[in-house]
Amino acid sequence: MRRIRIAPRAPLAAAAVLPALALAPAPAAGAASGEGHQPEAPEEFVALHDVAPSIRQDIRYFTGHNFVGEPIDGYRQPMCIVTKDTAKALAGAQRSLLGRGYTLKVYDCYRPQRAVDHFVRWAKDLDDQKTKREFYPRVEKNRLFEDGYIAEKSGHSRGSTVDITVVKLPAKPTRPYHPGEPLVPCYAPKEERFPDNSVDTGTGFDCFDTLAHTDDPRITGEQRANRELLKSTLEREGFTNLPEEWWHFTHKPETFPDTYFDFPVSRHSLTPNH
Repeated sequence: MRRIRIAPRAPLAAAAVLPALALAPAPAAGAASGEGHQPEAPEEFVALHDVAPSIRQDIRYFTGHNFVGEPIDGYRQPMCIVTKDTAKALAGAQRSLLGRGYTLKVYDCYRPQRAVDHFVRWAKDLDDQKTKREFYPRVEKNRLFEDGYIAEKSGHSRGSTVDITVVKLPAKPTRPYHPGEPLVPCYAPKEERFPDNSVDTGTGFDCFDTLAHTDDPRITGEQRANRELLKSTLEREGFTNLPEEWWHFTHKPETFPDTYFDFPVSRHSLTPNH
């Protein structure tokens, strides 16, 4: 089954988790984030905009338009933070696409552990079905863990993974989501589902469905070509795609392959020399 940004299922050694939370005195991952000193990012992290300002950013977890249906814990600003190596590789991919009349657009980049904890709490609340029609219409919520759609750790928390797409230039603006508006399945024809200025890849972002598998044989023609454009461009810069999600890419080798961080998504998390 397709998995949504999932870390390996094997149990994590304590040493793999503790460094992420020991960067500064801070509450445990998922605790209330409004008080006390917060963890900070190590110097290997940067704001993507500072390295590749032409890459568009549509940070969905800062908004209420995502599979949880509300802004996600830890997203203080709508910005993309990644490791330096990842940012440089994205800049290289962007240069290639700009020459062909396209631009990259990121939906999500570094994701704090407290955000993953938010996903887990949501998945355990079986009464909350408000986003089902758009994001998981053919999956029962009580199977999200068993089928691998939600897990307690995410590779995004290591800083080298991005959720990303391609936009044809000149880019049209994407209207904001209006809370309460009718939801449309994420695999509906592009003209019917929530508008996105990205190219048509067959499904929307964060679509809990097998149609989101990168090489699903039902995706053909222009949709297949658009997925291949994204995949081939990023692979040339050292990224690896998660086969269950056409939008999910990790830059290899990862700067922090065994560490899951919990600093908030904010300029304030970055060290002053950033």
